[in-house]
Amino acid sequence: MGLWDTLKTHAGAQFLDDIQWLDDTNNTIVYRFPVFNQAITDKSKLIVREGQAVVFISEGQLSDVFGPGTYTLDTQNAPISAFFKSIAYGLNYPYKGDIYFISTRQFTDNKWGTSNPIMMRDAEFGPVRIRAFGTFTYRITDPASFIRQIVGTDGLFTTDEINGQLKRKLVSTLADSIGQAKIPVLDLASNYMSLGDQLRDRLNPLFKESYGVTLTDFTIENISLPEEVEKAPDQRTKMGVLGNLDAYAKLNAAEAIQTAAANPGLGGTGVGMGVGMGLGQMVGQTLAGGQGGGQFNPHAGMQGPPSPAPPPLPGAAKYHYSGPSGQAELSPAEIAQRIGQARDADHLVWQAGWAAWKPWKEVPELSALLPPPPAPVATKFHYAGPGGDGEKTATEIASFAKSLPGDHFVWKAGWDAWKPAKEVPEIVALIGPVPPPLPPR
Repeated sequence: MGLWDTLKTHAGAQFLDDIQWLDDTNNTIVYRFPVFNQAITDKSKLIVREGQAVVFISEGQLSDVFGPGTYTLDTQNAPISAFFKSIAYGLNYPYKGDIYFISTRQFTDNKWGTSNPIMMRDAEFGPVRIRAFGTFTYRITDPASFIRQIVGTDGLFTTDEINGQLKRKLVSTLADSIGQAKIPVLDLASNYMSLGDQLRDRLNPLFKESYGVTLTDFTIENISLPEEVEKAPDQRTKMGVLGNLDAYAKLNAAEAIQTAAANPGLGGTGVGMGVGMGLGQMVGQTLAGGQGGGQFNPHAGMQGPPSPAPPPLPGAAKYHYSGPSGQAELSPAEIAQRIGQARDADHLVWQAGWAAWKPWKEVPELSALLPPPPAPVATKFHYAGPGGDGEKTATEIASFAKSLPGDHFVWKAGWDAWKPAKEVPEIVALIGPVPPPLPPR
C-alpha cells in the first residue's frame, strides 16, 4: 500500500491543499500553522505573502526558510523531502514537523520611557536628573535567528513578549549615549533626531545578532528636565531684559515707598515711618551706588559696575561721514576702516567750515591712512618675432620692436588672426613716434 493510500485509510487524516496565513491582528509576530493530524501532499501549495516568511522545522531542526511567493510542496525538493520524512504517518502520533509563519512587516508605535530618572552631569547645572519617552519601530529581518533565539516552540508569539526586552535595552543604551554625547541639558531638545539616529545605529548590530530584529526607527518625543532647571532659562531671560540691576533696584525701592505711604495700617504709623525711612535710606544708598550696582549678564551672571569710558584723545578731529554703511560722525581711523571694506564706493566727508562735502581721496588725513590700490595687471600678448616666441607684455614687445629689426607679430584671445605689433594701439603708444623713411637719394 502506498503512502497516500495509507493516509486515506488513517482515521482522522485530513488533506491540506493550501497552506497560508491571513493575519487579522496588528501584534502577532509568529503563528504556528496547525498541521497535526493533517496530511500534506505533494500537490499542496505553500502561499507566503508580502510581509511574511515561513520556517519549516523538521524533527526539531530548522529545515528551510521561504520568502514571499507560492511554492509547490514537491517531494523531489531536498528540504521538502526531508520535511515529508518527518511527517510520515507510520505511528499513532507520527507528526514531527512544524510550519511557522513569521510577520516581517514593521511593528510601529511601540512606546518606550524611562521608569527611573537618568542621572547626567551638566557643565552648567551640575548633576541633573532627566526623564525621556518616545516610540520605536522594528521588524524581523532574520526569521531563522528569531525562531532559534526568541520563539522556541511558542505557537503564537506577539509583540508583548519581546517589547519589554527591547525597551530595557533601548533605555539603557539611551542613558549611555546621552552621557557620551555631553550635550548641555538646555540643548537636548535640538538634538532629538541625531540622538535617535545615533542610538538606532548603535543598537542594530546587537539586535540583529541576538534577536534577528532590525530597529528601523527610534524617536525621542521628549526629554523632561527638573522643574528648577526648566525655570532657569525663564529667569535668565527676565534678567537679560531687565539689564541693569541698579536701575531695577531703584524702581523697586521707589514703588515700595509709594506702597508704604498709601498703607498707614501697616503696623501703625510709627512702623510705617520706620519702613519709609529704611526704604528711603536704601534708595539713597542705591542712588549713591552703595549697593545694588552692576549689571546682570544672562550668560556670565552678576557683573560689577562698568568702568567709566576714557575721554576722547586731544586733537582727535572727527568728520561727518556718508557712505554705503550709512551716515555717522567718525574718527579718521573709523572712516579708513569703512573705506577699506568698499574702496570703489562713494565715501564723502565733511567738517565744520567746509563749503561742501568732499570725496575721501581729497582729504590728505584720510588718504594717508589707506595703502595705495594694487597695481593693474599688465596685459600679455602671444608674441612671435626676433625677441623669441611666448607670452610677452606690451612693454616687452615695444622694446623688441624698437631694438630688433624684423617682423614682430602678436595675438590674444578673441582675435581672428595674428597682427603686426605696429597695428596694435597699446604697443604703438609705447614704441613712440617712428620717423618716416628717408627720401631716396
